[in-house]
Amino acid sequence: MIGRRELVAFPELDIVDIEAKIDTGAFTSAIHCSDIHEEALPDGTRVISLDLLDPSHPQYNHRKLTFSDFTFRDIRSSNGEVQQRYVIKTKIQLFDEVIEAEFSLSDRSDMKYPVLIGRSLLQGRFVVDVSRKNVASKYKIKQKKKQNLL
Repeated sequence: MIGRRELVAFPELDIVDIEAKIDTGAFTSAIHCSDIHEEALPDGTRVISLDLLDPSHPQYNHRKLTFSDFTFRDIRSSNGEVQQRYVIKTKIQLFDEVIEAEFSLSDRSDMKYPVLIGRSLLQGRFVVDVSRKNVASKYKIKQKKKQNLL
């Protein structure tokens, strides 16, 4: 069970304890990025280059990331508008579970939460209790206390 918002980690992206909104209305998960653009490497390989988050975010790490494995898809936004967005696969950690999932890359600077978890990631794994929040981090604290007692 997870709550309406959770602290998550992205092990491959060096991000821990970032707040995510759980959105059962969204199909695809999304992560906030800035300066997203496609470029060619010297060998001709196409990559997307981006800044994870943006300089105004407290967890911005000033690292330019590149991905050679990506797609460019139509994604329907919350207001019903279809936008073309880059989509990558990366690992996300909730509780002790590390899941490889797809994330659309978008400028979420005008949104309260930099990460949105959609139902394609949730389906078959989690039940959402909208009356709760940060269930995963409370679980981690409880597990640590239990280990310290042993």
